[in-house]
Amino acid sequence: MSVDDILLETEDQMQKSIEATQRNFNTIRTGRANSSLLDRIEIDYYGAQTPLRQMANISIPDSTTLMIQPYDASSLTTIEKAISMSDVGLTPNNDGRVIRLNIPPLTSERRKEFVKTAGKVAEEGRVSIRNQRRNGIDAVKKLEKASDISEDESRDAQDEIQKLTDKYIAKLDEALAAKEKDIMTV
Repeated sequence: MSVDDILLETEDQMQKSIEATQRNFNTIRTGRANSSLLDRIEIDYYGAQTPLRQMANISIPDSTTLMIQPYDASSLTTIEKAISMSDVGLTPNNDGRVIRLNIPPLTSERRKEFVKTAGKVAEEGRVSIRNQRRNGIDAVKKLEKASDISEDESRDAQDEIQKLTDKYIAKLDEALAAKEKDIMTV
């Protein structure tokens, strides 16, 4: 493995950390209907844990309502129960054909809680990026120890990994600022 391979692998892993953090941001409520709120919900469907997206059509008829129409009508009550038991914090309304989720407007107190949650998600992303930095630097040091690269090349590669870390943490901070703005916008 060369230094370039290590740098590419490290950058790829950091990018994946950003994407995972962004997906987690999408599951945080902002006061508007967003189908990604339901991404983490899984339903016990004939003994297998199945994501809600694979079992139903999720639509947004207006800015405060999510409508879930199961492909299999017999799974309606199972889906309703899974939503009730989840951490989404919404009460499903079942009319026999579809489930409606009304998204109430957020209070300022609730918005602040969601901003804190977004901050925690961002910190998890930062930790992941720092772990990638550590892994990259360890791989470079192994190459140096095996005398595959010089001390100067090792130092240059470590500096490059630190620059990647700074770049991706800045991207994550931008995403957090955008999410906080989205949450706090009434």
